[in-house]
Amino acid sequence: MTTLLLARHGETFDNENQIMQGQTQGSLNARGIEQAKQLAEEMKNRGIDVFLASDLNRAVETCSIVAERCGMTVVTTPLLRERDWGGFTGRFIPSIKGEPFPEDVEPLDSMFDRAQRFLDFISEQYQGKTVLAVGHGIINKAIQAQYHHKQMKEIERMNNAEVRTLILP
Repeated sequence: MTTLLLARHGETFDNENQIMQGQTQGSLNARGIEQAKQLAEEMKNRGIDVFLASDLNRAVETCSIVAERCGMTVVTTPLLRERDWGGFTGRFIPSIKGEPFPEDVEPLDSMFDRAQRFLDFISEQYQGKTVLAVGHGIINKAIQAQYHHKQMKEIERMNNAEVRTLILP
């Protein structure tokens, strides 16, 4: 049995300014750094064996703050990258409400496939371990939807630096 502690990265400047980040790197703002430090305090006695992050900077930054508190290092994976928002990337979120999705947005099927590959990867590579994995809002939602066999709309939105526990066989 593997314990997956699935977390969302801390708040970024783009989160604060309502900018669609997608697969851009992003950086934590002051609040995001504090959120990551608080997450580190919450995680320090959880017996985490592996610290895993999306290979996007905002997730690596968050995970590194937690891992350092535990005297560990971070492993990155592209499987945890946020959804590619294509032409919506970099745009002010309220301004795109109601617009049709650009053709270059990552298809949901592709993202669900990546989410399942991530769950399979964790089960195969880290059997019996406790893994903290820092990802992003939408990919984390897809991972939880795959795990719970639900639709994404049934999964509650994750706050920045929030953690949810998934027990993998």
